[in-house]
Parts: sequence; structure tokens; C-alpha cells
Amino acid sequence: MVTIGMNYRVLPGKEPVFENAFTKVLNAMQGIPGHDQSHLYRDVADGQSYLIVSRWSDKDAFDAFIASDQFRSVANWGKEQILAGRPEHRVYRTEE
Repeated sequence: MVTIGMNYRVLPGKEPVFENAFTKVLNAMQGIPGHDQSHLYRDVADGQSYLIVSRWSDKDAFDAFIASDQFRSVANWGKEQILAGRPEHRVYRTEE
């Protein structure tokens, strides 16, 4: 198993748009091979800062989803001008 931490910073006023887009991404993840669970967290000290924690069977499954047309169709950040910067992803591997 791997856990992916995805850090996002959104533009002021775009928080509801980002949260709605995350809901669409989460729905798209249902039944994706290798996906276990995902959760969205918002920083209480900085409402424009978000963390998505997502658990996968392996990094290849995550990479395949991020590269998929299915992901692109629901996560078109540029079109909506949602993000204040480039997302940062971190991979945390678990020992089994």
C-alpha cells in the first residue's frame, strides 16, 4: 500500500469550486483498480490550503489514474482557474 498526500493551494474565492471538483474526482475514483480510499482536508489556519490523502495498492495504480482521461475530465484546474500554484504530491509507503 502507498498513501499519496496531495497538497493544493487555491485562489481566494475558489474554495467551493475546488471542493466541488474534489467530489467529482472522488466519484470518478469509485471502482478504480488499486484505489482504497481518499479524504479531503482543509487547513483551519489557512482556508485556501488543502490536503488530499489517498490510499492506493501501489504507486503505479495512482499514476495510471492521474494520467487517465477520466481524471482529466473532472479535474481541469486550469480551465476554471482554481489553483494558486502547482500541486505538490508526496508518496508515503507503508510497511506490510
